[in-house]
Amino acid sequence: MKQLLIFGLGYTGKAIARAALTQGWRITATGRDGTLRFDDAPAVLAAIGGADAILSSVPPAQGLDPVLEAYGDALKGKRLAYLSSTGVYGDCGGAWVDESAPVVGKGGTGRRAARAQADAAWLDLGAQVFRLPGIYGPPIDGQGGRSAFDRLREGRAHRVDLPDQIFSRIHVEDIASAVLLALESGAPAGAYNLADNLPAPQNAVIEEACRLSGLPLPPLLSPQEVPPASRAFYAENRRVANGKARRMLGWAPRFGDYRSGLRAIWDEEAGV
Repeated sequence: MKQLLIFGLGYTGKAIARAALTQGWRITATGRDGTLRFDDAPAVLAAIGGADAILSSVPPAQGLDPVLEAYGDALKGKRLAYLSSTGVYGDCGGAWVDESAPVVGKGGTGRRAARAQADAAWLDLGAQVFRLPGIYGPPIDGQGGRSAFDRLREGRAHRVDLPDQIFSRIHVEDIASAVLLALESGAPAGAYNLADNLPAPQNAVIEEACRLSGLPLPPLLSPQEVPPASRAFYAENRRVANGKARRMLGWAPRFGDYRSGLRAIWDEEAGV
């Protein structure tokens, strides 16, 4: 049985683990719901030694990648995958970006620089680095859902008067399918964008979720009225191209746009 070690069994990690189990992988993981304590170095090093593949979903903290800081030397020569972010491309003014686009902030400080530096470090180790846009999906194994329905119910959804602002997104199950294809196929190391086929304004996603659920539309805010915690999100504008993952992995998103993804979540919640 193939052994997959996951650093960080959070929302996306759980989706990948669930899909991997159905394909005959045995899972070992760190994280609150994992089987290993991250700081139990002997156990983690043993798990690294016995793993056929290793995935990290752990983001940088305080400017450093915790996994690389603690176990980077032990990871050399292993089959590696890392969940990164399309945020490494920065604001692109709504343009399409593929993996050849420059990564911004690598020489700087702050959250973006830390993410870019971690992205580069995993690439240097020979990892398959999956750059992800906004992630959404249903509840997974006790972990709450991440969708426009959840934000609407919790009063966290916004519509913002930025008609030219475009974002890409990805259903969590499509991340899992791409990562497993990459690990199973022996695809080369390197960066892979994972995104659906239809970048769209965030307002369109919220409006579709309201249409499906019957929940009321949130008010339309001016950019100045956006809560501070959400301003960084609305400060960027890009369309993420997924052609390399399609070509190199033989992957295509099951949920090619936000409409099909939201419909599947709504039907699952309704027990359809």
